[in-house]
Amino acid sequence: MSDDKTKRDFRDRGRVSADEDYEVRYFAKQHRITPQQVRELIGEHGNDRKTLEREARKLRG
Repeated sequence: MSDDKTKRDFRDRGRVSADEDYEVRYFAKQHRITPQQVRELIGEHGNDRKTLEREARKLRG
């Protein structure tokens, strides 16, 4: 099931979906890590955006 881009809702802004390539690429570019690293972080820590941002900062050093 794909997202309906015409319905704008902000309920899932706090999450990063590993199933949506554009979300993974955007998060990776934003934090200067690879999409594969983003998927690994999601697998280890879940998809909460704040947690992922904290862990991405640790990866960059």
